[in-house]
Amino acid sequence: MLKIKQELLDGLAAELDTLLPGAAARAAFESPKVAAHGDFASTAAMQLAKPLKLNPRQLAETLRGALRARVEYEQWVSDIDIAGPGFINIRLKPSAKQQIVREVLAAGARFGIAEPNGQKLMVEFVSANPTGPLHVGHGRQAALGDAICSLFQTQGWSVHREFYYNDAGVQIATLGTSTHLRAQGFKPGDPQWPENAYNGAYIADIAADFLAKKTVKADDREFTASGDINDLDGMRQFAVAYLRHEQDLDLQAFAVKFDHYYLESSLYTSGRVEATVQKLIDAGKTYEQDGALWLRSTDYGDDKDRVMRKSDGSFTYFVPDVAYHISKWERGFTKVINIQGTDHHGTIARVRAGLQAANVGIPAGYPDYVLHTMVRVVKGGEEVKISKRAGSYVTLRDLIEWTSKDAVRFFLLSRKPDTEYTFDVDLAVQKNNDNPVYYVQYAHARICSVLASWGGDAATLKDADLGALDSAPAQALMLLLAKYPAMLADAARDLAPHDVTFYLRELAASYHSYYDAERILVDDAVVKTARLALVAATAQVLHNGLAVLGVSAPQKM
Repeated sequence: MLKIKQELLDGLAAELDTLLPGAAARAAFESPKVAAHGDFASTAAMQLAKPLKLNPRQLAETLRGALRARVEYEQWVSDIDIAGPGFINIRLKPSAKQQIVREVLAAGARFGIAEPNGQKLMVEFVSANPTGPLHVGHGRQAALGDAICSLFQTQGWSVHREFYYNDAGVQIATLGTSTHLRAQGFKPGDPQWPENAYNGAYIADIAADFLAKKTVKADDREFTASGDINDLDGMRQFAVAYLRHEQDLDLQAFAVKFDHYYLESSLYTSGRVEATVQKLIDAGKTYEQDGALWLRSTDYGDDKDRVMRKSDGSFTYFVPDVAYHISKWERGFTKVINIQGTDHHGTIARVRAGLQAANVGIPAGYPDYVLHTMVRVVKGGEEVKISKRAGSYVTLRDLIEWTSKDAVRFFLLSRKPDTEYTFDVDLAVQKNNDNPVYYVQYAHARICSVLASWGGDAATLKDADLGALDSAPAQALMLLLAKYPAMLADAARDLAPHDVTFYLRELAASYHSYYDAERILVDDAVVKTARLALVAATAQVLHNGLAVLGVSAPQKM
Protein backbone atom coordinates (compact mmCIF):
# COMPACT_ATOMS: atom_id res chain seq x y z
CA MET A 1 0.00 0.00 0.00
CA LEU A 2 2.90 2.35 0.66
CA LYS A 3 4.12 1.78 -2.89
CA ILE A 4 0.58 2.31 -4.14
CA LYS A 5 0.29 5.55 -2.19
CA GLN A 6 3.52 6.77 -3.79
CA GLU A 7 2.23 5.82 -7.24
CA LEU A 8 -0.95 7.81 -6.61
CA LEU A 9 1.05 10.78 -5.32
CA ASP A 10 3.26 10.69 -8.40
CA GLY A 11 0.14 10.67 -10.59
CA LEU A 12 -1.30 13.66 -8.72
CA ALA A 13 2.03 15.49 -9.06
CA ALA A 14 2.07 14.89 -12.80
CA GLU A 15 -1.44 16.29 -13.24
CA LEU A 16 -0.68 19.34 -11.09
CA ASP A 17 2.43 20.04 -13.14
CA THR A 18 0.31 19.88 -16.29
CA LEU A 19 -2.05 22.47 -14.88
CA LEU A 20 0.73 24.72 -13.59
CA PRO A 21 4.41 23.98 -14.29
CA GLY A 22 6.26 23.61 -11.00
CA ALA A 23 3.11 22.75 -9.02
CA ALA A 24 4.12 19.09 -8.61
CA ALA A 25 5.71 19.96 -5.25
CA ARG A 26 2.21 20.64 -3.88
CA ALA A 27 1.19 17.02 -4.30
CA ALA A 28 0.42 15.66 -0.84
CA PHE A 29 -2.14 13.45 0.82
CA GLU A 30 -3.78 14.04 4.17
CA SER A 31 -5.90 11.73 6.25
CA PRO A 32 -9.55 12.85 6.15
CA LYS A 33 -10.80 13.90 9.58
CA VAL A 34 -13.87 11.71 9.04
CA ALA A 35 -13.00 8.16 7.94
CA ALA A 36 -16.22 7.87 5.94
CA HIS A 37 -15.02 10.63 3.62
CA GLY A 38 -12.27 8.43 2.19
CA ASP A 39 -8.75 7.16 2.73
CA PHE A 40 -6.69 10.07 1.32
CA ALA A 41 -7.53 13.74 0.84
CA SER A 42 -5.88 16.49 -1.20
CA THR A 43 -6.24 20.27 -0.94
CA ALA A 44 -4.28 20.88 -4.16
CA ALA A 45 -7.25 22.37 -5.98
CA MET A 46 -7.71 25.03 -3.33
CA GLN A 47 -3.97 25.81 -3.36
CA LEU A 48 -3.83 26.25 -7.15
CA ALA A 49 -7.15 28.03 -7.63
CA LYS A 50 -5.74 31.50 -7.03
CA PRO A 51 -2.63 31.31 -9.26
CA LEU A 52 -4.75 29.69 -12.00
CA LYS A 53 -7.61 32.17 -11.43
CA LEU A 54 -10.13 29.34 -11.34
CA ASN A 55 -12.94 28.33 -9.00
CA PRO A 56 -11.43 25.76 -6.58
CA ARG A 57 -14.35 23.36 -6.79
CA GLN A 58 -14.35 23.49 -10.60
CA LEU A 59 -10.58 22.93 -10.54
CA ALA A 60 -11.12 19.94 -8.26
CA GLU A 61 -13.62 18.50 -10.75
CA THR A 62 -11.05 18.95 -13.54
CA LEU A 63 -8.43 17.18 -11.45
CA ARG A 64 -10.84 14.35 -10.62
CA GLY A 65 -11.40 13.69 -14.31
CA ALA A 66 -7.70 13.72 -15.06
CA LEU A 67 -6.89 11.40 -12.17
CA ARG A 68 -9.65 8.94 -13.07
CA ALA A 69 -8.08 8.59 -16.52
CA ARG A 70 -4.71 7.53 -15.11
CA VAL A 71 -3.88 3.80 -15.02
CA GLU A 72 -2.79 3.74 -11.37
CA TYR A 73 -6.00 5.44 -10.23
CA GLU A 74 -8.11 3.09 -12.30
CA GLN A 75 -6.31 0.11 -10.76
CA TRP A 76 -6.30 1.11 -7.09
CA VAL A 77 -9.01 3.76 -6.51
CA SER A 78 -12.69 2.95 -6.15
CA ASP A 79 -13.99 6.51 -5.98
CA ILE A 80 -12.95 10.18 -5.99
CA ASP A 81 -15.35 12.66 -4.37
CA ILE A 82 -15.29 16.44 -4.24
CA ALA A 83 -16.35 17.99 -0.93
CA GLY A 84 -16.83 21.53 0.33
CA PRO A 85 -14.90 24.24 -1.47
CA GLY A 86 -12.68 21.78 -3.30
CA PHE A 87 -11.41 18.93 -1.12
CA ILE A 88 -10.53 15.88 -3.20
CA ASN A 89 -11.35 12.72 -1.24
CA ILE A 90 -9.92 9.45 -2.54
CA ARG A 91 -11.28 6.05 -1.57
CA LEU A 92 -9.08 3.03 -2.18
CA LYS A 93 -10.17 -0.38 -3.38
CA PRO A 94 -9.81 -3.17 -0.77
CA SER A 95 -7.07 -4.72 -2.92
CA ALA A 96 -4.96 -1.58 -2.48
CA LYS A 97 -5.23 -1.64 1.30
CA GLN A 98 -4.45 -5.34 1.40
CA GLN A 99 -0.97 -4.75 -0.02
CA ILE A 100 0.21 -3.32 3.30
CA VAL A 101 -0.04 -6.79 4.81
CA ARG A 102 2.47 -8.12 2.26
CA GLU A 103 4.76 -5.12 2.79
CA VAL A 104 4.83 -5.57 6.56
CA LEU A 105 5.41 -9.32 6.41
CA ALA A 106 8.14 -8.91 3.80
CA ALA A 107 10.01 -6.21 5.74
CA GLY A 108 9.53 -7.74 9.18
CA ALA A 109 11.52 -5.93 11.88
CA ARG A 110 12.68 -3.39 9.29
CA PHE A 111 9.20 -2.20 8.41
CA GLY A 112 9.19 1.56 8.92
CA ILE A 113 12.98 1.84 8.94
CA ALA A 114 14.61 4.12 6.37
CA GLU A 115 17.92 3.48 4.64
CA PRO A 116 21.07 5.07 6.19
CA ASN A 117 21.22 8.77 5.32
CA GLY A 118 24.88 9.36 6.15
CA GLN A 119 24.06 11.89 8.90
CA LYS A 120 25.32 11.82 12.49
CA LEU A 121 23.35 12.76 15.59
CA MET A 122 24.40 13.03 19.21
CA VAL A 123 21.81 12.83 21.96
CA GLU A 124 23.02 13.82 25.41
CA PHE A 125 20.75 12.65 28.20
CA VAL A 126 20.57 11.67 31.88
CA SER A 127 23.94 13.38 32.59
CA ALA A 128 23.41 13.01 36.34
CA ASN A 129 26.21 14.07 38.65
CA PRO A 130 27.53 11.07 40.65
CA THR A 131 26.19 12.27 43.99
CA GLY A 132 23.32 9.81 44.44
CA PRO A 133 21.10 7.20 42.76
CA LEU A 134 19.08 8.16 39.71
CA HIS A 135 15.68 9.58 40.61
CA VAL A 136 12.39 9.38 38.72
CA GLY A 137 13.16 12.61 36.85
CA HIS A 138 16.33 10.99 35.54
CA GLY A 139 14.14 8.06 34.53
CA ARG A 140 11.91 10.28 32.44
CA GLN A 141 14.99 11.73 30.81
CA ALA A 142 16.46 8.27 30.18
CA ALA A 143 13.23 7.06 28.56
CA LEU A 144 12.97 10.20 26.41
CA GLY A 145 16.59 10.17 25.32
CA ASP A 146 16.68 6.50 24.46
CA ALA A 147 13.40 6.64 22.53
CA ILE A 148 14.47 9.74 20.59
CA CYS A 149 17.70 7.94 19.68
CA SER A 150 15.70 4.96 18.44
CA LEU A 151 13.36 7.19 16.45
CA PHE A 152 16.24 8.82 14.61
CA GLN A 153 17.80 5.43 13.98
CA THR A 154 14.58 4.40 12.22
CA GLN A 155 15.07 7.41 9.95
CA GLY A 156 18.56 6.35 8.88
CA TRP A 157 20.67 8.48 11.25
CA SER A 158 23.88 7.27 12.88
CA VAL A 159 23.13 7.98 16.54
CA HIS A 160 25.59 8.50 19.39
CA ARG A 161 24.35 8.35 23.00
CA GLU A 162 26.38 10.44 25.45
CA PHE A 163 26.30 10.92 29.25
CA TYR A 164 28.00 14.07 30.59
CA TYR A 165 28.69 14.54 34.26
CA ASN A 166 30.57 16.67 36.74
CA ASP A 167 33.28 14.62 38.44
CA ALA A 168 34.69 17.61 40.35
CA GLY A 169 33.42 20.86 41.85
CA VAL A 170 31.34 21.78 44.88
CA GLN A 171 28.86 18.89 44.74
CA ILE A 172 31.61 16.29 44.53
CA ALA A 173 33.47 17.97 47.39
CA THR A 174 30.25 17.77 49.43
CA LEU A 175 29.96 14.09 48.54
CA GLY A 176 33.50 13.49 49.81
CA THR A 177 32.81 15.43 53.03
CA SER A 178 29.57 13.54 53.66
CA THR A 179 31.32 10.19 53.17
CA HIS A 180 34.19 11.22 55.46
CA LEU A 181 31.78 12.19 58.23
CA ARG A 182 29.93 8.88 57.87
CA ALA A 183 33.24 7.02 58.04
CA GLN A 184 33.94 8.79 61.34
CA GLY A 185 30.60 7.64 62.72
CA PHE A 186 28.62 10.84 62.35
CA LYS A 187 25.11 10.85 60.88
CA PRO A 188 22.41 13.31 59.79
CA GLY A 189 21.09 15.20 62.79
CA ASP A 190 24.39 15.22 64.66
CA PRO A 191 25.84 18.66 65.53
CA GLN A 192 28.83 17.91 63.28
CA TRP A 193 26.61 17.18 60.25
CA PRO A 194 26.56 20.09 57.74
CA GLU A 195 23.22 21.33 56.48
CA ASN A 196 24.20 20.81 52.82
CA ALA A 197 25.56 17.27 53.28
CA TYR A 198 23.99 14.27 51.53
CA ASN A 199 21.68 12.44 53.93
CA GLY A 200 20.77 9.24 52.08
CA ALA A 201 21.57 5.85 53.59
CA TYR A 202 23.76 5.13 50.57
CA ILE A 203 26.42 7.48 52.01
CA ALA A 204 26.86 5.14 54.98
CA ASP A 205 27.22 2.21 52.56
CA ILE A 206 29.94 4.06 50.63
CA ALA A 207 31.83 4.85 53.84
CA ALA A 208 31.64 1.24 55.05
CA ASP A 209 32.89 -0.14 51.73
CA PHE A 210 35.72 2.40 51.65
CA LEU A 211 36.90 1.36 55.11
CA ALA A 212 36.65 -2.28 53.97
CA LYS A 213 39.08 -1.47 51.10
CA LYS A 214 36.66 -2.64 48.43
CA THR A 215 37.04 -2.13 44.68
CA VAL A 216 34.21 -0.61 42.67
CA LYS A 217 33.95 -0.66 38.90
CA ALA A 218 31.71 1.53 36.76
CA ASP A 219 31.31 1.75 32.99
CA ASP A 220 33.87 4.55 32.82
CA ARG A 221 36.15 4.01 35.86
CA GLU A 222 37.43 1.64 38.53
CA PHE A 223 38.82 2.46 41.98
CA THR A 224 40.13 0.52 44.98
CA ALA A 225 39.70 2.08 48.41
CA SER A 226 42.72 2.58 50.61
CA GLY A 227 40.71 2.16 53.80
CA ASP A 228 42.57 5.11 55.31
CA ILE A 229 40.02 7.34 57.04
CA ASN A 230 42.29 10.35 56.46
CA ASP A 231 42.58 9.73 52.69
CA LEU A 232 40.05 12.41 51.74
CA ASP A 233 40.95 12.52 48.05
CA GLY A 234 40.82 8.74 47.79
CA MET A 235 37.49 8.74 49.61
CA ARG A 236 36.10 11.29 47.14
CA GLN A 237 37.28 9.24 44.14
CA PHE A 238 35.91 6.06 45.67
CA ALA A 239 32.53 7.73 46.29
CA VAL A 240 32.34 8.93 42.68
CA ALA A 241 33.17 5.47 41.33
CA TYR A 242 30.72 3.86 43.76
CA LEU A 243 27.85 6.08 42.69
CA ARG A 244 28.71 5.79 39.01
CA HIS A 245 28.44 2.03 39.54
CA GLU A 246 25.08 2.51 41.28
CA GLN A 247 23.87 4.63 38.37
CA ASP A 248 25.06 1.95 35.96
CA LEU A 249 22.88 -0.56 37.82
CA ASP A 250 19.94 1.84 37.52
CA LEU A 251 20.54 2.19 33.79
CA GLN A 252 20.98 -1.55 33.32
CA ALA A 253 17.65 -2.15 35.06
CA PHE A 254 16.16 0.34 32.59
CA ALA A 255 18.00 -1.22 29.61
CA VAL A 256 19.72 2.05 28.66
CA LYS A 257 23.26 2.02 27.28
CA PHE A 258 25.61 4.86 26.41
CA ASP A 259 28.34 5.06 23.82
CA HIS A 260 30.44 7.50 25.83
CA TYR A 261 30.75 9.14 29.24
CA TYR A 262 32.14 12.67 29.01
CA LEU A 263 33.76 14.20 32.11
CA GLU A 264 33.43 17.88 32.89
CA SER A 265 36.89 17.76 34.47
CA SER A 266 38.38 16.84 31.08
CA LEU A 267 37.28 20.20 29.70
CA TYR A 268 39.66 21.85 32.16
CA THR A 269 42.55 19.36 32.03
CA SER A 270 42.52 19.39 28.21
CA GLY A 271 42.58 23.20 28.11
CA ARG A 272 39.23 23.37 26.31
CA VAL A 273 37.71 25.82 28.79
CA GLU A 274 40.63 28.23 28.56
CA ALA A 275 40.71 27.90 24.77
CA THR A 276 37.00 28.66 24.57
CA VAL A 277 37.34 31.74 26.74
CA GLN A 278 40.21 32.94 24.55
CA LYS A 279 38.08 32.44 21.41
CA LEU A 280 35.40 34.66 22.91
CA ILE A 281 37.93 37.31 23.94
CA ASP A 282 39.57 37.25 20.49
CA ALA A 283 36.13 37.63 18.86
CA GLY A 284 35.60 40.84 20.83
CA LYS A 285 32.54 39.45 22.56
CA THR A 286 33.70 39.95 26.17
CA TYR A 287 34.43 42.83 28.52
CA GLU A 288 35.80 43.35 32.04
CA GLN A 289 33.59 44.83 34.75
CA ASP A 290 33.83 44.70 38.55
CA GLY A 291 36.79 42.36 38.31
CA ALA A 292 34.80 39.80 36.31
CA LEU A 293 34.85 38.78 32.65
CA TRP A 294 31.47 39.12 30.92
CA LEU A 295 30.06 37.72 27.68
CA ARG A 296 28.02 40.07 25.48
CA SER A 297 25.25 37.48 25.27
CA THR A 298 22.62 40.16 24.65
CA ASP A 299 24.10 40.44 21.15
CA TYR A 300 22.56 37.02 20.53
CA GLY A 301 19.12 37.41 22.08
CA ASP A 302 19.86 36.73 25.76
CA ASP A 303 18.00 38.96 28.20
CA LYS A 304 21.23 40.18 29.82
CA ASP A 305 24.98 39.79 29.54
CA ARG A 306 26.46 36.90 31.51
CA VAL A 307 29.47 36.57 33.79
CA MET A 308 31.97 34.07 32.44
CA ARG A 309 34.82 34.38 34.92
CA LYS A 310 34.04 35.59 38.42
CA SER A 311 36.24 37.99 40.35
CA ASP A 312 37.77 35.05 42.25
CA GLY A 313 39.00 33.58 38.95
CA SER A 314 36.54 30.67 38.80
CA PHE A 315 34.30 30.12 35.79
CA THR A 316 30.51 30.16 35.88
CA TYR A 317 28.83 26.91 34.97
CA PHE A 318 27.77 27.85 31.42
CA VAL A 319 31.39 28.34 30.28
CA PRO A 320 32.30 24.61 30.34
CA ASP A 321 28.92 23.99 28.69
CA VAL A 322 30.00 26.15 25.76
CA ALA A 323 33.37 24.37 25.61
CA TYR A 324 31.59 21.01 25.71
CA HIS A 325 29.32 21.88 22.80
CA ILE A 326 32.24 23.11 20.73
CA SER A 327 33.70 19.64 21.36
CA LYS A 328 30.49 18.07 20.07
CA TRP A 329 30.66 20.16 16.91
CA GLU A 330 34.35 19.36 16.36
CA ARG A 331 33.60 15.66 16.70
CA GLY A 332 31.36 15.95 13.64
CA PHE A 333 27.95 16.10 15.29
CA THR A 334 26.24 18.78 13.25
CA LYS A 335 22.95 17.85 14.91
CA VAL A 336 22.80 17.57 18.69
CA ILE A 337 19.82 17.10 20.99
CA ASN A 338 20.06 17.71 24.74
CA ILE A 339 17.44 16.14 27.00
CA GLN A 340 17.23 18.17 30.22
CA GLY A 341 14.84 19.21 32.97
CA THR A 342 12.84 22.40 32.63
CA ASP A 343 15.06 23.95 35.32
CA HIS A 344 17.73 24.20 32.59
CA HIS A 345 15.59 26.51 30.48
CA GLY A 346 17.65 29.56 31.44
CA THR A 347 20.89 28.03 30.17
CA ILE A 348 19.70 27.62 26.58
CA ALA A 349 20.08 31.25 25.50
CA ARG A 350 23.49 31.72 27.11
CA VAL A 351 24.94 28.47 25.74
CA ARG A 352 23.73 29.27 22.23
CA ALA A 353 25.03 32.83 22.62
CA GLY A 354 28.44 31.53 23.63
CA LEU A 355 28.55 29.17 20.67
CA GLN A 356 27.66 31.95 18.25
CA ALA A 357 30.13 34.37 19.80
CA ALA A 358 32.95 31.82 19.61
CA ASN A 359 32.77 32.15 15.82
CA VAL A 360 33.67 28.54 15.03
CA GLY A 361 31.02 27.95 12.35
CA ILE A 362 28.25 26.61 14.56
CA PRO A 363 24.81 27.65 13.21
CA ALA A 364 22.24 29.55 15.26
CA GLY A 365 19.86 27.31 17.19
CA TYR A 366 22.52 24.69 17.95
CA PRO A 367 21.95 22.48 19.90
CA ASP A 368 18.31 21.39 20.02
CA TYR A 369 16.73 20.93 23.44
CA VAL A 370 13.95 18.75 24.81
CA LEU A 371 12.95 19.93 28.28
CA HIS A 372 10.90 17.76 30.59
CA THR A 373 9.05 18.33 33.83
CA MET A 374 9.55 16.28 36.96
CA VAL A 375 7.35 13.32 37.84
CA ARG A 376 5.03 12.84 40.82
CA VAL A 377 4.71 9.27 42.05
CA VAL A 378 1.42 8.09 43.55
CA LYS A 379 1.06 4.75 45.31
CA GLY A 380 -1.99 3.62 47.23
CA GLY A 381 -3.64 6.93 46.39
CA GLU A 382 -0.94 8.96 48.13
CA GLU A 383 2.10 10.76 46.77
CA VAL A 384 5.41 9.04 47.50
CA LYS A 385 8.18 11.57 48.02
CA ILE A 386 11.09 9.69 49.54
CA SER A 387 13.02 6.47 49.18
CA LYS A 388 14.60 4.51 52.03
CA ARG A 389 17.77 4.29 50.00
CA ALA A 390 18.00 7.83 48.63
CA GLY A 391 16.37 9.57 51.56
CA SER A 392 14.86 12.53 49.75
CA TYR A 393 13.35 11.22 46.51
CA VAL A 394 11.98 8.12 44.76
CA THR A 395 14.69 6.38 42.79
CA LEU A 396 14.34 4.98 39.30
CA ARG A 397 15.09 1.51 40.60
CA ASP A 398 12.34 1.85 43.21
CA LEU A 399 9.84 2.52 40.44
CA ILE A 400 11.10 -0.39 38.33
CA GLU A 401 10.96 -2.77 41.31
CA TRP A 402 7.42 -1.67 42.18
CA THR A 403 6.19 -2.10 38.59
CA SER A 404 8.43 -3.16 35.69
CA LYS A 405 10.90 -1.72 33.24
CA ASP A 406 8.29 -1.86 30.48
CA ALA A 407 5.65 -0.04 32.51
CA VAL A 408 8.06 2.71 33.60
CA ARG A 409 9.27 3.32 30.06
CA PHE A 410 5.81 3.35 28.47
CA PHE A 411 4.24 5.48 31.18
CA LEU A 412 7.06 8.06 31.22
CA LEU A 413 6.84 8.35 27.42
CA SER A 414 3.06 8.60 27.25
CA ARG A 415 2.87 12.39 27.67
CA LYS A 416 4.59 15.34 26.04
CA PRO A 417 7.88 15.95 27.88
CA ASP A 418 6.94 19.46 29.03
CA THR A 419 3.64 18.40 30.62
CA GLU A 420 3.29 17.50 34.28
CA TYR A 421 3.02 13.77 34.83
CA THR A 422 1.81 11.68 37.73
CA PHE A 423 3.02 8.09 37.72
CA ASP A 424 0.33 5.88 39.22
CA VAL A 425 2.09 2.80 40.58
CA ASP A 426 -1.18 0.96 41.22
CA LEU A 427 -2.33 1.48 37.63
CA ALA A 428 1.03 0.34 36.27
CA VAL A 429 0.66 -3.11 37.83
CA GLN A 430 -2.97 -3.68 36.86
CA LYS A 431 -3.71 -6.29 34.20
CA ASN A 432 -6.65 -4.67 32.49
CA ASN A 433 -7.48 -2.30 29.68
CA ASP A 434 -7.00 0.76 31.90
CA ASN A 435 -3.28 0.07 31.96
CA PRO A 436 -2.00 1.36 28.58
CA VAL A 437 1.17 -0.72 28.40
CA TYR A 438 -0.72 -3.88 29.34
CA TYR A 439 -3.38 -3.05 26.74
CA VAL A 440 -0.78 -2.81 23.97
CA GLN A 441 1.28 -5.80 25.10
CA TYR A 442 -1.86 -7.90 25.50
CA ALA A 443 -2.78 -7.20 21.87
CA HIS A 444 0.58 -8.61 20.80
CA ALA A 445 0.30 -11.60 23.11
CA ARG A 446 -3.25 -12.25 21.93
CA ILE A 447 -2.06 -12.47 18.33
CA CYS A 448 0.81 -14.77 19.30
CA SER A 449 -1.73 -17.04 21.00
CA VAL A 450 -3.85 -17.15 17.83
CA LEU A 451 -0.81 -17.98 15.70
CA ALA A 452 0.26 -20.67 18.18
CA SER A 453 -3.24 -22.22 18.09
CA TRP A 454 -3.07 -22.28 14.29
CA GLY A 455 0.31 -24.01 14.46
CA GLY A 456 1.32 -23.29 10.87
CA ASP A 457 4.46 -21.75 9.39
CA ALA A 458 4.11 -17.98 9.75
CA ALA A 459 6.64 -17.46 6.93
CA THR A 460 4.05 -18.76 4.44
CA LEU A 461 1.54 -16.02 5.29
CA LYS A 462 3.26 -13.44 3.10
CA ASP A 463 1.99 -15.37 0.07
CA ALA A 464 -1.62 -15.61 1.29
CA ASP A 465 -4.59 -14.69 -0.88
CA LEU A 466 -5.79 -11.51 0.85
CA GLY A 467 -8.99 -11.04 -1.10
CA ALA A 468 -11.12 -11.97 1.91
CA LEU A 469 -9.89 -8.91 3.85
CA ASP A 470 -12.69 -6.66 2.65
CA SER A 471 -14.67 -5.97 5.82
CA ALA A 472 -14.71 -2.54 7.45
CA PRO A 473 -12.79 -3.66 10.59
CA ALA A 474 -10.12 -5.33 8.45
CA GLN A 475 -9.71 -2.31 6.19
CA ALA A 476 -9.51 0.05 9.18
CA LEU A 477 -6.75 -2.09 10.67
CA MET A 478 -4.82 -2.18 7.38
CA LEU A 479 -5.04 1.59 6.96
CA LEU A 480 -3.61 2.04 10.45
CA LEU A 481 -0.72 -0.33 9.68
CA ALA A 482 0.06 1.80 6.64
CA LYS A 483 0.39 4.92 8.80
CA TYR A 484 3.26 3.48 10.88
CA PRO A 485 6.25 4.65 8.77
CA ALA A 486 4.93 8.22 8.43
CA MET A 487 4.16 8.30 12.16
CA LEU A 488 7.78 7.38 12.93
CA ALA A 489 9.09 10.07 10.60
CA ASP A 490 6.82 12.71 12.13
CA ALA A 491 7.68 11.66 15.70
CA ALA A 492 11.40 11.91 14.96
CA ARG A 493 11.00 15.32 13.30
CA ASP A 494 8.95 16.65 16.21
CA LEU A 495 11.08 14.98 18.92
CA ALA A 496 7.84 13.38 20.10
CA PRO A 497 8.15 9.75 21.24
CA HIS A 498 4.76 10.13 22.94
CA ASP A 499 3.27 9.95 19.43
CA VAL A 500 4.50 6.34 19.26
CA THR A 501 2.60 5.46 22.44
CA PHE A 502 -0.56 7.08 21.05
CA TYR A 503 -0.22 5.15 17.79
CA LEU A 504 0.37 1.83 19.54
CA ARG A 505 -2.68 2.29 21.73
CA GLU A 506 -4.76 3.11 18.65
CA LEU A 507 -3.39 0.08 16.80
CA ALA A 508 -4.08 -2.19 19.77
CA ALA A 509 -7.65 -0.85 19.95
CA SER A 510 -8.14 -1.45 16.23
CA TYR A 511 -6.87 -5.00 16.57
CA HIS A 512 -9.09 -5.75 19.57
CA SER A 513 -12.08 -4.42 17.59
CA TYR A 514 -11.16 -6.59 14.62
CA TYR A 515 -10.70 -9.66 16.81
CA ASP A 516 -14.11 -9.10 18.38
CA ALA A 517 -15.75 -8.61 14.96
CA GLU A 518 -14.28 -11.52 13.01
CA ARG A 519 -13.23 -14.99 14.07
CA ILE A 520 -9.80 -15.74 12.73
CA LEU A 521 -9.44 -19.54 12.92
CA VAL A 522 -12.42 -20.33 10.69
CA ASP A 523 -12.95 -23.51 8.65
CA ASP A 524 -12.51 -21.80 5.28
CA ALA A 525 -8.76 -22.16 4.63
CA VAL A 526 -8.49 -19.15 2.30
CA VAL A 527 -10.31 -16.81 4.69
CA LYS A 528 -8.38 -18.16 7.68
CA THR A 529 -5.01 -17.66 6.01
CA ALA A 530 -5.89 -14.11 4.96
CA ARG A 531 -6.95 -13.20 8.47
CA LEU A 532 -3.87 -14.83 9.96
CA ALA A 533 -1.70 -12.79 7.61
CA LEU A 534 -3.41 -9.59 8.75
CA VAL A 535 -3.00 -10.28 12.46
CA ALA A 536 0.61 -11.44 11.96
CA ALA A 537 1.35 -8.12 10.26
CA THR A 538 -0.32 -6.31 13.14
CA ALA A 539 1.83 -8.19 15.66
CA GLN A 540 4.93 -7.21 13.69
CA VAL A 541 4.08 -3.51 13.76
CA LEU A 542 3.23 -3.68 17.48
CA HIS A 543 6.59 -5.35 18.06
CA ASN A 544 8.45 -2.76 15.99
CA GLY A 545 6.77 0.17 17.71
CA LEU A 546 7.34 -1.19 21.20
CA ALA A 547 11.00 -1.76 20.31
CA VAL A 548 11.38 1.95 19.49
CA LEU A 549 10.22 2.67 23.05
CA GLY A 550 12.47 0.02 24.56
CA VAL A 551 9.43 -2.00 25.66
CA SER A 552 9.17 -5.76 25.18
CA ALA A 553 6.50 -7.46 23.06
CA PRO A 554 5.58 -10.57 25.07
CA GLN A 555 4.14 -13.69 23.50
CA LYS A 556 2.20 -14.52 26.65
CA MET A 557 0.58 -12.36 29.33
